[in-house]
Amino acid sequence: MDVCDIRGAVLDVITEEVLSGDEDHDGDSKTGLSTEPFVVVSQRRKTVASTFQRFSVDTNESLSFEACVTSDEEEPVSPTSDEHDNVFDEDGDENVMNETRSKLQEKVTEMENFAGHLEEIFLTVEENFGRQEQHLEQHYNDVLQTLSHRYDDRAAGLEEEKKNKLEALYTQLLGCGRTLESSKELIEAAQALYRVQDKRLLLQGVTPILKRMEEFSKEKVDLTIATSLSFDTPLADMSDVKTMMDSINIVPAPSAPVINPQSPNSATQTSLRVCWSLFSDDTVEYYELYYRTVLEDTPSESTLEPQVSMVKVKETHCTVEDLQPNAQYEFWVTATNTTGISPTSEKALYMTVPSPPLIKQRACTSCPEAALIRWESGNTNPVDSYTVELSEMGSDGEQSGVTESIVAIPTCESMILLQAGKTFLLSVRAVNIGGPSERSEAFTVSTTGTFFHLLEDTAHPCLSLSKDGFSMFYGDEELPLSAMAFDDNTFAGCVAVLGDLIPVRGRHYWEVEVEDDTEFRIGVAYEDTPRNSYLGGNNTSWCMRHTLTPSRHKYEFLHSGWSPDIRITVNPVRIGLLLDYGQGTLSFFNVYLEQHLHTFCCQFQRYVHPCFALDNPGVLTLHNGMATPRYTQLI
Repeated sequence: MDVCDIRGAVLDVITEEVLSGDEDHDGDSKTGLSTEPFVVVSQRRKTVASTFQRFSVDTNESLSFEACVTSDEEEPVSPTSDEHDNVFDEDGDENVMNETRSKLQEKVTEMENFAGHLEEIFLTVEENFGRQEQHLEQHYNDVLQTLSHRYDDRAAGLEEEKKNKLEALYTQLLGCGRTLESSKELIEAAQALYRVQDKRLLLQGVTPILKRMEEFSKEKVDLTIATSLSFDTPLADMSDVKTMMDSINIVPAPSAPVINPQSPNSATQTSLRVCWSLFSDDTVEYYELYYRTVLEDTPSESTLEPQVSMVKVKETHCTVEDLQPNAQYEFWVTATNTTGISPTSEKALYMTVPSPPLIKQRACTSCPEAALIRWESGNTNPVDSYTVELSEMGSDGEQSGVTESIVAIPTCESMILLQAGKTFLLSVRAVNIGGPSERSEAFTVSTTGTFFHLLEDTAHPCLSLSKDGFSMFYGDEELPLSAMAFDDNTFAGCVAVLGDLIPVRGRHYWEVEVEDDTEFRIGVAYEDTPRNSYLGGNNTSWCMRHTLTPSRHKYEFLHSGWSPDIRITVNPVRIGLLLDYGQGTLSFFNVYLEQHLHTFCCQFQRYVHPCFALDNPGVLTLHNGMATPRYTQLI
């Protein structure tokens, strides 16, 4: 019977015994059973007819049950040897049942694990038996084949020897026949001469006859048999057959090893630790570990196969070096002893740890409460997660010894909550099953103020941005429309650009510096603000606009194309902007005069981008990362 069937049958029996409340089981017939039944009596009803099981939970004993039944006429049976009743209340009843159920589940789980182990042993024994049977059958066939070859070779030798003997005898027989014919002819010639009556003819024929008889008498006739009548019977060399017969009792060739799945933290960028097992008592002299890279981008019709490398070791583990970072490798192994080589194991995939990620400094933003860090994976193969490590920098610029980690980040960006007014050193690691990569290049983050860059992918084609991402230039030369490259994210209606998103609630402050004769628009806008309209001319942007008229400098604070009537007497060339998500306000200040200019009051439904536009050729410079001035708190 299969072990799975045995395990299923045992569990079915247990289930039937637990559910059956009407069958009586003789508990004394089981070895090691408790002789004291447990009885549960419900207080909800006066008539009690409950069934419970008594059993042994000793792991060294088999599990068995005995049903105990009470009826209307019977009093509950005491669980002790005396006559005292033990009646539980509802809570005690439930606790006992839960405890008993828990013990029963533990016992069933233990039996399932044991049955699973037995199943593994059963399969291993069956596999080894099949392999031994196949090995014996192979030896049997080899012995029969060798004996058959010996028989064929011996039969062919006897046939050749018989042929040679018969040919020799036949040749000797032909010689005897020729001699007999010659003697017969000579006798007949002599008899014929004897019958001649003419003396003269007799004398003429006697001389040749005598001469022939003299020559015939001189010939020596070999009357011995030319060949031996017996056949050579040399002893057959059966040493190889004996060796084969003896090899049946020799150690068999090993069974196929089982290569283990990759364990966590078992790799570096250039090395892998590979482990395998041999589920048998086979004798092994050494293992041969084969591996090759797995190229995911190789076309299916390609005939180029990765080169296979091999390492010979005596242990069931090996550290393979000189590998590529963040690469997949396919491993398989064979075992060898004096008898032969085992079958090849199943193939397993292993991965080296990734290369360090690349922090995109232009895409990182920060504020007094948090920092948004973005990076590129830098790896062709996907990684499992990322880890951001940060440590605080002291006032002397030295790094503190405490390093905090944010682990299991699934994407290439992370919002990290930080303490205000500090400087931190951040780095990123990529993690896969092989382990974490080396740290990326460190990136310094300050939480003194809000820090962001201009987004080049949103800039109008007529704008040029500085390398540091803080200045924008609008040249005098107008580009023809045919030379401008627009896309869905590029401003087309006005010469504008967005700053990076500020996705953190709280207060954010930055400053803008312009020339006195520069016409500009500065403020904030939602990410989906229309790219073909002017900033402040729609309900998704709020901005301060400066234009030159023949008589004066005109300032407007626009939202949905409307502005309050505000007069500014001193032209601000450095304007401070304070965004307060909590209060729902956007305020503008003349930095040099510490003067409040205007405040938009609106409850922002979403996070906003800083926005900047030039309405005539000029330069606009962004300043950020500074602390919020105290005078801004007075409004």
